[in-house]
Amino acid sequence: MRLLLKGLAPFVQVDNLVAQDAHRTAPVEFKDGYRVYRAPSWGLLASVPISPSLVTMARRLWKENGYQIAHLHFPDPLSHLAALLLPADAKIVISWHSDIIRQRQLMTLYQPWLDRLVRRADAIVVATHRHIESSTQLRAVEDCGKLHVIPYGIDYRPFDKTPAIDARVETIRSRYAGKPIVFALGRHVYYKGFEYLVRAARLVDAYVLLGGSGPLYARNVSEARRLGLEDRVIALGRLSEAELPAYYHACDIFCMPSIERSEAFGLVQLEAMACGKPVICCELGNAVSFANRHGETGLVVPPRDSAALAGAIDCLARDPGLAQRLGEAGRLRARTEFTVEGMVEGHLALYRKLLSREA
Repeated sequence: MRLLLKGLAPFVQVDNLVAQDAHRTAPVEFKDGYRVYRAPSWGLLASVPISPSLVTMARRLWKENGYQIAHLHFPDPLSHLAALLLPADAKIVISWHSDIIRQRQLMTLYQPWLDRLVRRADAIVVATHRHIESSTQLRAVEDCGKLHVIPYGIDYRPFDKTPAIDARVETIRSRYAGKPIVFALGRHVYYKGFEYLVRAARLVDAYVLLGGSGPLYARNVSEARRLGLEDRVIALGRLSEAELPAYYHACDIFCMPSIERSEAFGLVQLEAMACGKPVICCELGNAVSFANRHGETGLVVPPRDSAALAGAIDCLARDPGLAQRLGEAGRLRARTEFTVEGMVEGHLALYRKLLSREA
């Protein structure tokens, strides 16, 4: 969203309304050509911010700033509620990033309201066709003219090699010399599946570097210790933006072992691909295996299968030529098909199309 807002700012008036911790945030911030309005949030309820003021702020800002389009990023029942209070002639665009996965019982109650808003919306944006094909909650989209595929875009410049990155890569590779390096990155939460990658490490002769932090971080570290893998499974913790590119370039294989459809795409796959690394992911029946194509940019294995993960790692480790071919194909795919420029141009074209209908 930050990249999209920054890219749109030179062409349209674009502002971002968010709910954030009531004790930490300034109410308004101007950055990269757009404004961020922050409504105080008092915690989460079923993963939804408790922020009544966001709903009223949306209505007030609409009147004050003369917006023409409300762009909602779903799943987000709070912004859904805010949209209900906008004028009837407001253009509604919904970016559909994922179905709601965990709150299945609440979803039964929410689905009729969601169907109503989807029918009301002027456009539904998805990053890939797989977002539509795999969704069980976009059932109200009857008019295919509403659907617009606009791929995600990433600014790959931070991942371009520099002398400083090369020096850091050399340090990392010397520290973990003698074995292939498998790198994984993400929040340590229920759907990331890091525990299966830890168990896979028993079956391969490789270093497994786990980047990121989160509520299950300690559990994953304990699992590695329980299996006697402390010397080969290294928990790196949270990596800064400055450190991250070096780990992508230093590794031989990138692995995203996510096990639930809450992982709807996996932008880290694109980051690794942009650095020329073959990717291993799990088949979740959604856009994860669209981003990383089996046999083209990496390997795709069944979820919750440590043996399959180990087999894929071993396959790439034993065949450097294959790993290089997949990595180079991934680099080309990421840097040509998932660009910030394409993402911004796609949204600008959509906005103009919607507003031209009023003329």
